[in-house]
Amino acid sequence: MSSFMTRVRFVLEEVWQGISRSITLTIALIATFAISLSLLGVSLLVGSQVNEMKDYWFDKVEVSIFLCTAGSDTPSCANGPASEEQKAQIRTDLEAMQPLVAEIFFESQQDAYDRFIERFKSSPISANVTPDQLPESFRIKLSNPEEFTTVVNKFLSRPGIEAVRDQRATLSKLFNVLGGLQALALGFAAAMLVVTSLLVGNTIRVTAYARRREIGIMRLVGASKMALRLPFLLEAIFGALFGGIIATGVLSFVKGYLIDKVIATSFTFTSFFGWDAVINASFICIAAGTLLAFVTAWFGIARHLKV
Repeated sequence: MSSFMTRVRFVLEEVWQGISRSITLTIALIATFAISLSLLGVSLLVGSQVNEMKDYWFDKVEVSIFLCTAGSDTPSCANGPASEEQKAQIRTDLEAMQPLVAEIFFESQQDAYDRFIERFKSSPISANVTPDQLPESFRIKLSNPEEFTTVVNKFLSRPGIEAVRDQRATLSKLFNVLGGLQALALGFAAAMLVVTSLLVGNTIRVTAYARRREIGIMRLVGASKMALRLPFLLEAIFGALFGGIIATGVLSFVKGYLIDKVIATSFTFTSFFGWDAVINASFICIAAGTLLAFVTAWFGIARHLKV
């Protein structure tokens, strides 16, 4: 037991000496890990937010079936405005699609006009719009918004129906932009991880060169390959863990202050990711950083020390 503790103490002393001898490189290593892992964590949180917004909004989107008006020019409206019989048949068909169709709301031209005026009351265009210019519509909520195409296929191009629209089409454009930002953040984080791996390799090379006499002596007294590698591995892992802790602090700041106290108070129209997303992202960052440090240091010492 005492022999084991002696070896552990020796290895820890070697690690500490290695860190203290090249403190500038160690600080640079920690800073690079912190920046790259923070970017990785932020990109993961962006992905969590995109998924959170999808779940929030897709459950609230409506499918709108717009009926023909006197001014409609689509082929399905060739016979003029939708008749009362056509409206009744549409409602009957919608009710037959339950439980997929969870809610049905009929909006008259006057209802559509009132909603339009409420939304654009400060715009000059509201003075030029009359109720007869706006279409009647059935607004539908689906129990599973992914089944939108079922409604489209059943009602699109039917006589009396001008158009069938799903709000998801508009939201998908927003989510595509957010997804692009997430991919950009991931790409930048990946580039930073590559830079980090190069810095780890450079740190290992410089440290190994500075301690080449000690390593030679250790090899002469029969030190194993693992005994030679271990101090370098632990130094790299130390930098990764410390950088991961800093990255966790950055992600906690993003959630606790930027999201909860700044953004969420101004944007009340959606929900935001919870602390579980922060915990998961932090775990992934620390695990990724530790693995990167271990692999880079392992191959770095094998290449440059020829052990």
